[in-house]
Amino acid sequence: MSPGSLTERRKAETRLDIARTAAALFVANGLRGTRAEDIARAAGVAPRTFYRYFATKEEAVAPLFAAGAQQWAEAVRDAPAGLCVRDALRHAAARTLVPDSDAAPGVAIGDAEALEWVRALLRMVMAGESAALRAVWSDACRVSEETLISVLGEREAGGPVAGEDVSLELRLVAGVASAAVRVAVEAWASGDEAAGGAGGPAALAERCIVALEGFRWP
Repeated sequence: MSPGSLTERRKAETRLDIARTAAALFVANGLRGTRAEDIARAAGVAPRTFYRYFATKEEAVAPLFAAGAQQWAEAVRDAPAGLCVRDALRHAAARTLVPDSDAAPGVAIGDAEALEWVRALLRMVMAGESAALRAVWSDACRVSEETLISVLGEREAGGPVAGEDVSLELRLVAGVASAAVRVAVEAWASGDEAAGGAGGPAALAERCIVALEGFRWP
């Protein structure tokens, strides 16, 4: 591993450690009861280190939101080539939006503890406790949608494609699919169903995708 890649890996690990610490403190003490300095101290880093990675305390949980959203979009890339888009989306949801007892701690989707943190954070978002936290969630969803646009473009073309070469129809599909999964995750977060059950995010995502029966998937 090159020095550069090792440095980037350490930075990513630090970011995720801070994110998990921030999520735990937000859940335990609330947004208002948690300062950036509290997160830094609990994560074992200096405040100046915290601010090198995140501009605000709310942004500290961005890696948790982003990891799960990105994993789902990337899983569509790994879905069997013979699947239609709708089935590829369902395939990805079934494999990433569930807790995995063998998952390494720190992974937003697959880490049961982090899933519960995400649920608590989304409840704060939906309750309107913080416009800044809502913006972090919205940005994670937007980036995931952009990834999905690229993935669907590759599946259609059989290889990497430039953004301008992705059809309007595929952009619409990515937007609809991303919205379906976001609605499913938020619906799960608003209740008390287990993450791996019939009311979990994967099951709800499949229901949302199936509910779009009249939509013309590629």
